[in-house]
Amino acid sequence: MKVMFSAGEASGDTHAASVAGALKTLYPEVTMLGMGGSRMAAAGVNIVYDIKQLGYIGIVEIVKALPSFFKLRAYLKDIMMREKPDVLVCVDYPGFNMKLAKVAHDLGIPVVYYIAPTIWAWHRSRGKDIDKTVTKVASIFPFEAAAYREFGVDVEFVGNPLVDIVKPTMTKAEAMTYFHMDPDTKRVLLMPGSRKQEVLGLLDRMFKGAEIVMQKHSNLAFYLPRAHTIDKEELEAIVTNYKVPVTITEDHTYDLMQSCDVCLAASGTATLETALMGLPTILLYRLSPVTFMLGKLLVNLTHVGLPNIVAGREVIPELLQGQVTPVNIAKELTSLLEDSVRRNTMIDDLHAVKEALGGEGAVKRVAQVVANVAGAANSSNYGDTDSANISAPDGDIDHAKVSVDESTPGDAN
Repeated sequence: MKVMFSAGEASGDTHAASVAGALKTLYPEVTMLGMGGSRMAAAGVNIVYDIKQLGYIGIVEIVKALPSFFKLRAYLKDIMMREKPDVLVCVDYPGFNMKLAKVAHDLGIPVVYYIAPTIWAWHRSRGKDIDKTVTKVASIFPFEAAAYREFGVDVEFVGNPLVDIVKPTMTKAEAMTYFHMDPDTKRVLLMPGSRKQEVLGLLDRMFKGAEIVMQKHSNLAFYLPRAHTIDKEELEAIVTNYKVPVTITEDHTYDLMQSCDVCLAASGTATLETALMGLPTILLYRLSPVTFMLGKLLVNLTHVGLPNIVAGREVIPELLQGQVTPVNIAKELTSLLEDSVRRNTMIDDLHAVKEALGGEGAVKRVAQVVANVAGAANSSNYGDTDSANISAPDGDIDHAKVSVDESTPGDAN
């Protein structure tokens, strides 16, 4: 079995590497190649184009670089014609991968799409294109699978890979000792995001809200995991501006989650992680006014947070845009600290969200889907061209990103 991957950014490299590792375990004789990064390489994938050459730029630069993108796609087409893989696995990166999927389809190579385009959030028309070019979609959300079925796509809900990842490594007692926690305090986790602009925009409101709550609840302790993208000294400088007892942490975030009572989190993957840990969470979502209004026009969602989207109703409270004020944050935080009925109801709802995401073993299920599709391939359908001397595209593409619409605002990315 020969499997070709196409991943265009760091998260895709991580997800593809996990699938590659599972394939190697299930089928030791498998041969793997493709576009990706260091994690895929470590998992045994022969990297034919390294994604570290892809950068992040704006719309104007993308338009200028379109010839280079065509060159990269042509290069990968030549690779497929020469190597004749049994299946192409596209991972996220829809702006480029949807076009590459069509190339593979036209060559008679079946395609599996993992971390598929978010047609449930926006660009629903992509569902028609996926139906025409993709053999199988390995879906990570049940509602996503339902959306694809509306277009007649062959889709399988494989479960969410976070279910395998989001787990504590210590008991709660061990974690409290590790983080030097006082059992008599109420512990609040602060997760303002990983982007500097996002952090600066939310931390001020989080801390001011915390100061309000502490006027009534003095036995509070706050914990702030530092994202590797945020400078520690800069974070410490912000903390000193407020009368809030904050501990900046560097590791064991899931152990920290299980040791806290409530979380204030920026909209993003973190809200799904806290849901999997059963940690009551208040979601904060704040963008520039223009970006927010544009998102409202383009995004087909009634909720922002993934836990709420999975549940189909509001499980965790969402404070959006102008609602993200210290007073509103303090109100929600006080409620979850004082109202045990609301808190326990939320915990039960979060457990239901976890169950809806499927059991463990999502990556192994994806690997089996890939193997099944590869096994059904008919090599006689492939082109006969043998490009013996294929060279990678030149440096023209080094600083361009293939698509500007790879993610959806907020939690839907």
